[in-house]
Amino acid sequence: MRFGVLGALQVWRADGEPVRVPEAKVRVLLAALLVREGRPVAPERLIDELWGGELPANPHRVLRAKLSQLRGVLATAEEGGRGRVHHGPAGYRLRVDPDEVDAGRFRDLIERARRASEPRTAAPLYARALALWRGPAYADFAEDSFAVGAATRLAEERLTAVEEWAETRLELGEHRLLADELATLVERHPLRERLLAVLMRALYRSGRQAEALNAFELLRRRLGEELGADPAPETAALHQRILRQVPDGEGERGPGMPPRPRTNLPAPISTIVGRDREVSRVRALIDSERLVTLTGPGGVGKTRLALEAASGLVDGGHGGVWLVELGALGATVGAVPSERVAEAVAAALGVRDDTSERTGGGPVARLTEALRDTTGLLVLDNCEHVVESVMELVHTLLGTVEGLRCLVTSREPLGVTGERVYEVTPLRVPDTEIRPDDGNELPSAVRLFTDRAAAAAPGFRLDARTAPAVTAICRRLDGLPLALELAANRVRALGVAELADRLDDRFAVLADGGRAAPRRQQTLRAVFDWSWDLLSDAERAVLRRLSTHAEGCTLAAAEEVCADSTVQKDEVIGPLSRLVECSLVIAVETTDGMRYRLLGSVGAYAAERLEEAGEAGPVRERHMRYYADLVERADGFLRGHEQRGWLRRLDLESANLRVAFDTAVRTGDADTALRLAVAPFWYRYLRGRLGEAHDLLTRATAVGGGSPEAVAAASAWRAAIELLVAAPEDPAAVASAGLAGFGSGRGEVERARVGWFLGSVLLEFGEVAAAGRLVEEALPVLRSRGDQWATAAALNARAWIAQAEGRLARFEDDARRALELFRELGDRWGQLQAMPVLSQRAKAVGDYDAALRVEREGLRMAEDLGLWTEVSYRLSELGRLSLLNGDHRGAEEFHSRAADLAREQGDRFGERFAELGLAMGDRREGRLDRAATRLGDWLARHRDSQGPSALALVLAELGFVAEQRGDADEALRVHTEGLAAARATGSPLAVALALEGLAGAWTLAGAADRGARLLGAATAARESVGVPLPPAERGDVDRVSAAARAALGDSGFAAETRSGRAAGPEGVDAP
Repeated sequence: MRFGVLGALQVWRADGEPVRVPEAKVRVLLAALLVREGRPVAPERLIDELWGGELPANPHRVLRAKLSQLRGVLATAEEGGRGRVHHGPAGYRLRVDPDEVDAGRFRDLIERARRASEPRTAAPLYARALALWRGPAYADFAEDSFAVGAATRLAEERLTAVEEWAETRLELGEHRLLADELATLVERHPLRERLLAVLMRALYRSGRQAEALNAFELLRRRLGEELGADPAPETAALHQRILRQVPDGEGERGPGMPPRPRTNLPAPISTIVGRDREVSRVRALIDSERLVTLTGPGGVGKTRLALEAASGLVDGGHGGVWLVELGALGATVGAVPSERVAEAVAAALGVRDDTSERTGGGPVARLTEALRDTTGLLVLDNCEHVVESVMELVHTLLGTVEGLRCLVTSREPLGVTGERVYEVTPLRVPDTEIRPDDGNELPSAVRLFTDRAAAAAPGFRLDARTAPAVTAICRRLDGLPLALELAANRVRALGVAELADRLDDRFAVLADGGRAAPRRQQTLRAVFDWSWDLLSDAERAVLRRLSTHAEGCTLAAAEEVCADSTVQKDEVIGPLSRLVECSLVIAVETTDGMRYRLLGSVGAYAAERLEEAGEAGPVRERHMRYYADLVERADGFLRGHEQRGWLRRLDLESANLRVAFDTAVRTGDADTALRLAVAPFWYRYLRGRLGEAHDLLTRATAVGGGSPEAVAAASAWRAAIELLVAAPEDPAAVASAGLAGFGSGRGEVERARVGWFLGSVLLEFGEVAAAGRLVEEALPVLRSRGDQWATAAALNARAWIAQAEGRLARFEDDARRALELFRELGDRWGQLQAMPVLSQRAKAVGDYDAALRVEREGLRMAEDLGLWTEVSYRLSELGRLSLLNGDHRGAEEFHSRAADLAREQGDRFGERFAELGLAMGDRREGRLDRAATRLGDWLARHRDSQGPSALALVLAELGFVAEQRGDADEALRVHTEGLAAARATGSPLAVALALEGLAGAWTLAGAADRGARLLGAATAARESVGVPLPPAERGDVDRVSAAARAALGDSGFAAETRSGRAAGPEGVDAP
């Protein structure tokens, strides 16, 4: 069950159904227990908090009665719920996990947002966290002393989260939205400087400098009057930057050079690159802990990091610092392993053998006695092959030598009590294209490779020519320092481009290292051979079978794919856990549980071992079938309440789905290839990966074979996606051909599911009639089969067809019903498609604030789902609303962001929509030349692939540009063409806009009487659908009307407009 304290106290079952807590004192009791967050509270304290000074006759008995009532409530919420209220020696407590309370989930989401590496990742997490709040924390108990402290802390955490969210959104360029949203919040909390600083920056970036300065003045005055204080230096500095109109700036600190004291640590031959933060962290750990173990895969740089961290600690209060290299230590017949390790340590420290005569013991006792009064740091390097022996020795030494500390490097932890494990991860690789002139801002893997490559090949330098190959090398080698250094040694012979091309056979290419390096580090293969030799048979089997996975897998996937007669399914977890401990498998905790992945080089090595074992075929087949089943199961969840979670899950499994598909194609398994192409279609569509979907459907149908129903479905969905990624001359014919494979009476339901989608896509091409036929054919089939989601989708498609035809009543009815169904199902993508009906109606009556609220809600929803094509559309709609509100600068920013995002996603329709918004903004700001250029380019690129609705709008805009320039002939030509396109849409509103444009053109040409009649006819067209022109959209009509009235006089103008109104759009003398 779940508990809610961020607002009124609430309890929900696991399925989200509210649970009634009927009695007031029981509610107080539950709140008092929740405040303690699982800690016990004495009965006397509970009695005081429930009744204060008005105690019942037998307070302890009454308390027990209330506790029994509470247990009864919890029992109705979940099986075994009574046991959640536990009584112990310290009192009563409520057994509840942090994630079962909305306050706990709030804190977890905020922490995840703070750890996020990118603002785009952090912003939705902040939004989800803040959305958990339903009112003030513990709102029912504002006067109860037990809740005041918790409520106050939570309120402060909420405000801090709001401030952090605002700063994150500022990074994302949402300053215009923030400038409006934060003003009210700052009024409620006028003395929160951090919040006000974000508001100042948002106002300043939005071009509202005076308001930003005024906000600071109000803060300064309030601080002085209420607290006798001045604004913080940071806020004052921001004020000064705004006054000087300069951007924010931050200073940089340069690293210091630590002294190099005397020690047995070797002098470094080369500088350490990209590890400054790790070095500082390890030194801090050594300061606070007695045993620190650096773990990580072979070649990750554990030894180099340990030496760098240790070198700065000699004579720094740690005594001596001594290195003991255990990599070359092998087992000797008759020797006790721990004694062999002790002897190696003693040799490194110079402990003489003759001390054994005094101690009377072996090497361990002799070493302990020699170090008894010592203060120092012992660096034990490369311990994985003697880990148990090192564990025994370290346990003994730390237990007897009080001043000793140990820094250990190993591919797995020692497992000693008090051990602090620090995982050394690979260097950061480029996420995007690198810029050679970024210097220290370059990813650390790039900096290491270029440093070592320049040393090995003096002519090498990172520039625009070499940057792409360097990026590829760093990514392919996972940022593994040893692999990067081995690769850098090949640059002189191969160059970076050839080196990058040859990394498919990385073990052959990276087969020569430095001669001075230990043998296990002289080649990349030797690094992994060393680890492989230390594994058991079961561990080797699981590791090589894991290599079939791409970019990781869940435990369930590992169990299905790695299990066979040699390793049972329920036994996989044991070897897998050991592989994680040995740093050969990386375990990553995600929202949906743990995932296990291999570094690229580990995966390549394990794949070779899989081939050697003769297991590649059956293991890959198990992998293929597991992911085919998974994606078919996921498809249904993408259309309901669990949509966001399954989108996230499939994002993680995307690479595995491609690998599974490739296996099916390679082995000629047509049915499985078709399953793996069709089942994830909707996922790929939501994520905007249209080219990938088209490619897979094409390849699947080319395999040959497969059931007729599966081939028909794949062909139909391929036709749908082809319409989205290409611009066919006859879109309706492509759609018809795509459906032809279903034949008579075969696959009726699947045909209907594809049919509504094809109809919605055809509408984008202006094929209104064909779109309408497909949707009308699909709806009764979907309704009869009870397919609520597809029915909602078809209704929504029909709504937009009706809007294109000017049937606004049908548009609203269908869209509202679709929205209701999507909300019932919990499908937020569907809600995004239907929500514009609310915005359209608000805009139609001039309520732009209401429309703005709808679009902002849609934007947040799309961002939370990670549907970036939808985000682009919402940004464009916000841009349109900014135009209507006269905020031209804001409109340009919204449309520019929308266009950039659409290009990133390969969304042609979204890009066109945003570009048209930019052109509209140019015209309204009087930048007529730029508007004409944008509109002309739009027509040149998209005229043949665009439907009449968009064409009519673009031609209207271009015609108005010509009229405003005073070119009557051009205006008449363009608006005449625009009227033809508008009539082709069947929409009275499109026709009205074209008539208004022609009115301006004829008035400019000297025929004001004709222009007035056309204005009257346009008014009649708008009245026919009950949608008059809102005031904010009357700019063009008012300009044309003023010119016609000036030429005709008031009475003449009125008479001509009445005439045109009576004739209507069909009877007026338009071309």
